[in-house]
Amino acid sequence: MITRAEAVTRLNAFLPRAGKYASARNYDLGPKQRENVSMLSPYIRHRLILEDEVALAVLGKFAFSTVEKFLQEVAWRTYWKGWLEMRPDVWTCYLDELAETPVTAECIAAKEGRTGIACFDSWCRELVETGYLHNHARMWFASIWIFTLRLPWQVGADFFLRHLLDGDPASNTLSWRWVAGLHTRGKHYLARAENIAHYTNGRFDPTGQLNEKAEPLPLDREFPRKPLLLPDWKVPVGKVGHLLVADDLGPPPLEVHASAVWHPLNATDISPLVHAARSAACDDAAARAGGQRLSGEWISSVQTWMQRESLDSLIVAYPTVGPWKPLFDALAAEVPITVFTRSWDRALWPDATAGFFRMREKLPAFFCGRGYKSSTKDCAQPPIS
Repeated sequence: MITRAEAVTRLNAFLPRAGKYASARNYDLGPKQRENVSMLSPYIRHRLILEDEVALAVLGKFAFSTVEKFLQEVAWRTYWKGWLEMRPDVWTCYLDELAETPVTAECIAAKEGRTGIACFDSWCRELVETGYLHNHARMWFASIWIFTLRLPWQVGADFFLRHLLDGDPASNTLSWRWVAGLHTRGKHYLARAENIAHYTNGRFDPTGQLNEKAEPLPLDREFPRKPLLLPDWKVPVGKVGHLLVADDLGPPPLEVHASAVWHPLNATDISPLVHAARSAACDDAAARAGGQRLSGEWISSVQTWMQRESLDSLIVAYPTVGPWKPLFDALAAEVPITVFTRSWDRALWPDATAGFFRMREKLPAFFCGRGYKSSTKDCAQPPIS
C-alpha cells in the first residue's frame, strides 16, 4: 500500500543509484527489475512525499549536473500541471470526447491484452495487475494504441487513468496528447521495433507488427492559454481545519486546530487496486496528522466534521484541474475556505506556458539559487533518514 513511510524507504533505497539515473532510466527490464528508476511517482502524485524533499535528498548526495536528468523528470509532472492550469478546457474537452466515444470490441480486446503484439499485451497485463508501467513503456503503449491499433486516444488515456497508481489528470491526459501529436503541433511519438528491442534488452521485438510511418493526429481545435491566477495566501483567523484529499496529502502551511482526510468508500472511475491504494494513502495521512478519515456524502460529511470540531474555516491545497476541482468549487460555496499554493508550484508553474524547454532551461537557476531555497519551506515533514 501507499504510505509516507514506504515513500521514504523507496527514496533512501534509490539515493545511491540516483547518480546513474540518466544512463539507465530508459530501460524497461520488466516488473521485477526496477532498480534503474526511483518508483516514487505514486507517492509524489499524492504528495505523501513532496518534490522538495526528493530534490533536497538527491542534491544532498550529488551535484546538480549529475542528477539533472532525474530532477527534470520530477519537474515534468509540475510542467504538465502548470500547463493544464492555464488551459483547463483541454480537460473538459477530453471528458466530453471520452463520453461521446464508443468503446468498441477492438478497444476491449486491447485493454484485455488480446492484440497479438506481445509487448503491448504484456504491458497491458502488467498495468492492470500492478498499477505501474515504466515511462518508456507508457510511450510505446500509447503510440501502438493510437497509430498501430488505430484506437481512440481518449479511451486509452482513460484506461491508464483508471489503472495507474500514479494516475494524474494533467500528466496522463497531456502525455497521451503529446504522443498523438496534439500537444506540440506536428510532433508525435512513434514506437519503433528496434527501439523497443534495444530498451527491453531483447525481451520484446515487434518487428513487422508496428506502424512506424504514421502521421500525427490532425489538430482539430486550439486551446488558448489563460492567465495563471494563483490565490494570495492570507492566514485565516479563528479555529482552522486542514481538509485533505488524495490529490495532496502533504502537510499544511500553518498550525491547525484539526485535520481530516476525505476519500469515498467506493469509486467507479478507478480500478479496485488504485482505490485500495488511495484509501491506504488517505488513512496514512489521517493517522500522521492525528485527524479523521471522512468518507460519507461530500459536503455534509465535511460540514458535520467542522461542527464537531467547532471550526471557523478550512484551508485546502490548491485544487488543480481534474475530478477534485468541481468538488472543491461545490464545497467553497458552502463553507469558508482559504486556499494555499505550495511554493514549488508557485515558483515553477508560471514557466509552463509553452513547451517543457522553457521550464527546463530555468531549472539550474531554480535548484542552485534562491527560487528553490524559498520553496523548501513546505517540507514540514519528519526528516528523511
